[in-house]
Amino acid sequence: MDKKIQLEISGLVKRFGDETVLDGIDLTVHKGEVVVVLGPSGCGKSTLLRCINGLEAPQSGDITLDGEKISFSGKNMTAIRQRIGMVFQSYDLFPHKNILDNVMLAPIKVQKRPKAEVRENAQKLLERVGLWEKRKAFPSQLSGGQRQRVAIVRALCMNPEMMLFDEVTAALDPEMVREVLDVMLELAQQGMTMLIVTHEMQFARAIADRVVFLDGGKVVENTDPETFFTNPQSKRAQDFLKTFSYEKRNADN
Repeated sequence: MDKKIQLEISGLVKRFGDETVLDGIDLTVHKGEVVVVLGPSGCGKSTLLRCINGLEAPQSGDITLDGEKISFSGKNMTAIRQRIGMVFQSYDLFPHKNILDNVMLAPIKVQKRPKAEVRENAQKLLERVGLWEKRKAFPSQLSGGQRQRVAIVRALCMNPEMMLFDEVTAALDPEMVREVLDVMLELAQQGMTMLIVTHEMQFARAIADRVVFLDGGKVVENTDPETFFTNPQSKRAQDFLKTFSYEKRNADN
């Protein structure tokens, strides 16, 4: 793995009213690294991704992308957002546009790229996820898994340097989860830098180069997946993993 630091977060604090959601987060992500962020509900996982992408402005702390400090006042935020792709749980596709138009809109309108080049890029990406035949369909005509794959393609069509995934399988039926996770695994194999928030523990273990466990807005553990899943150091992480193994046992019975 290239050890170049791509993303650096230091002392990140984010509050909503009196509630401190992120409490002094320090995190470094290297180019080509897949970092999975785990933790209980409300621990700040999604807020962390939203701060990185500039959707939330922190009260204090710094986020640096390839050595460039992100300014939350908006001076360089538009350019930064184009370099960091983000995919949400809720797809956020335009319902009145077909799949191809959904994918091509931002590269043409925001990046001002030639339509022919964008279409070629969109075709390659849609073919890669098995959805080129659905290019003229509308989001309502696709399954949840297909819509989520389109959302990933839409983000990739901006040619981002890094991808953020926020619980992208949470709203999907179990049989649709696999098709989305397969796309993410392929991206990891191709060397895309990724930060992934997920509740899919087996997937997290398989895809992660590193696991970051948050609790109470703080980084409690930051280690390789094998260590985290077999020998977590904190009681909080041990309890968290017990909950998931208990849920899995019940699901298997």
